[in-house]
Amino acid sequence: MNSDVGRRWLLRGGLAALVGAAGGLLASDWRVGATFAAAAIVAFTVRAARRQSEVPRWRRPSAAQRRTEAQLKVMKRLGYQVLHARGIPGGNGQIDHFIVGRRGAFAIDSESWDKRLPLRNKLEKLYHGRFSKNERIDEALEEARTAERLISEELGRDIKVRAALAIYGPGMPWDSHRLRGVDIISGTKVRKWLRSGRDRLSEEEIEEIHQAAKRVLPPRY
Repeated sequence: MNSDVGRRWLLRGGLAALVGAAGGLLASDWRVGATFAAAAIVAFTVRAARRQSEVPRWRRPSAAQRRTEAQLKVMKRLGYQVLHARGIPGGNGQIDHFIVGRRGAFAIDSESWDKRLPLRNKLEKLYHGRFSKNERIDEALEEARTAERLISEELGRDIKVRAALAIYGPGMPWDSHRLRGVDIISGTKVRKWLRSGRDRLSEEEIEEIHQAAKRVLPPRY
């Protein structure tokens, strides 16, 4: 354990002790105080686990990426395999989150946009306020298609990868909306969107695609 982590847990332990002491004094029962202290430790542990990213600290994932990653931790417990911050060979592109589960394979990029500006679809073009976001959509689609091609070549059969942009900030009139080959989804609805896939993959297929993705999509850290 490094010194920073040690200091954080020492501080948490001290705060838990204070909570326990205060609870014990108020209830005039040391057992109540011990219960309060234990509850505080559990709360600190859960909060730390939710905040911890699988991407190394120096890589500095964005707030949007961390929020999506937190949702994907739940999906991992349901049998989904997840890779974060995977590079596109031969270019500067990055798939923020590559996911494969029983409903298929997915490539998600996470974005935080100004919540004061509305999102709207006008003639198959996405606007954030008066700013066109079509270039960003096209980038996400190209990343997913490249991943699809590389994994298919690696496995020797066709694999479909569904592309999405998870948007945090502005309100949306939809939970998910397909535009220019990419699903535009509300960032808080990532888990719901993943369950909408129409593929039916076996555990063996999930692991096979996951391992192929690890080989052909290099980590960006």
